[in-house]
Amino acid sequence: MQTRVLGNSDLQVSALGLGCMGLTHAYGQPVSRAEGIALIRAAHARGVTFFDTAEVYGPYTNEDLLGEALAPIRDEVVIATKFGFRNADASKGVDSRPQNIRAVAEAALKRLRTDRIDLFYQHRVDPAVPMEDVAGTVRDLIAEGKVKHFGLSEAGVESIRRAHAVQPVAALQSEYSLWWREPEQQILPLLEELGIGFVPFSPLGRGFLTGAMDASTSFEATDFRANLPRFSEANRRANAQLVEVIGGLAARKGISHAQIALAWLLARKPWIVPIPGTTKLHRLEENLGAADVQLDSDDMAAIQQALDAITVAGERYPQQLQAVTGR
Repeated sequence: MQTRVLGNSDLQVSALGLGCMGLTHAYGQPVSRAEGIALIRAAHARGVTFFDTAEVYGPYTNEDLLGEALAPIRDEVVIATKFGFRNADASKGVDSRPQNIRAVAEAALKRLRTDRIDLFYQHRVDPAVPMEDVAGTVRDLIAEGKVKHFGLSEAGVESIRRAHAVQPVAALQSEYSLWWREPEQQILPLLEELGIGFVPFSPLGRGFLTGAMDASTSFEATDFRANLPRFSEANRRANAQLVEVIGGLAARKGISHAQIALAWLLARKPWIVPIPGTTKLHRLEENLGAADVQLDSDDMAAIQQALDAITVAGERYPQQLQAVTGR
């Protein structure tokens, strides 16, 4: 596995990380603890050194699972977790008061079985707390050795600039993929200007870009996607054209849909590190294979031309979730 450095920080990670949320949260029934630990350790055995979690995933169970899985190899990996929701519950709103940031850090250290958090993200911007206070609190945690690097998730341009002026931001985590390219408008140029790395979550369009689902796919009641406009039956049918285009490009390269989607992100910028998630070993291996795919300028131009001809149907979030993305 190749490695990359997130922006101007000294944070070196594998070119592809592992998003661990789906092991315990949001996408139907959680995997068993044994299965989750086995998958995380399989990822490390295959070169992954960058693992993403959050207190809200579960809540708490995802951090605890990751902590147990990585304890024997703690010094070989980079662990990212997040603060910023009230009582670790996204439905209760945001909370980035300094005392909450500190409380989350202390609890996360225990669950993760570690003495430091390598990358500590603000999960969502809190309009009630000045960004300077948020960044200053994390700066203090860094000075105390409890945190190594500061990150933001789903933050907008103003929030990023204000945070970075107080404590350098190592990475921004936001959704970015072949069917959600909004970051190209303002976020990517800003990150390049400031020397901040970019960590795309849902790089496979929450599974849609892999070609594994269509308009007839059903979701469990506990599956987050059941409530996303883009995953309505009508929108999945409308967006089938994008999957067909990706499939055609993948067939010409002799690779999978997922590998095209991930390789495209890797080719965009050398400081982009996608974090696809999965619960299955064969999907993990497929995803990691994207790190070996080389897309040249002709490939990228062909993908751009195809994307420009397609309008993706459906908003990515319902209104109440979009309202807290910090845009």
